[in-house]
Amino acid sequence: MTLHLQKLCVGCDSPEDLRQWIDERMAERRRRGAPAEQVHTTRMAPKRAVELLDGGSLYWVIKGAILVRQPLVDLRPVRGADGIERCELVLTPDLVAVRPTPRRAFQGWRYLPSGDAPPDLADDERSAPGLPAHLAAELRTLGLL
Repeated sequence: MTLHLQKLCVGCDSPEDLRQWIDERMAERRRRGAPAEQVHTTRMAPKRAVELLDGGSLYWVIKGAILVRQPLVDLRPVRGADGIERCELVLTPDLVAVRPTPRRAFQGWRYLPSGDAPPDLADDERSAPGLPAHLAAELRTLGLL
C-alpha cells in the first residue's frame, strides 16, 4: 500500500520559489560532476521505505498548506562529514500541483496515508473543465466539488 511523506518547505513562499531552489541545486550538482538528481537530506530515515517507494511522494507544506508534491525515487542512507547518519530522499525534479490543503507547522517529516493525500489539481480540472481556480476552491469548501 502506497504511503507518502509531508514536510515543511522552510524558506519558500511559493511553489515558484521551490522550483527555483530545485533548479539551482541541480545546476550546482552538475557543476560539481555529481549525478543530476534532486536530493533532499533529512536527519531521520523513514522506517516504512517499502511503502514509500511503492508510488509515494513528498508533499511540500508551503506557508501553511500542502501545495505541491514530488514523486519519491529512492531513499539512501548517508553518513555526513560530522559522522551522523542521515537519509537522502531522492525525488523527481517535477513539481505536481495539488489541491491546497491546510497544515499546521511541525518538525521534521510526517507520514501521509494515501487516503489523506490531497488530489492533484489536474484531477480537479478534469472534473470541472474551464472553471476558474478561485471558483473551484469556493465550491470545494462548500462540498459541491
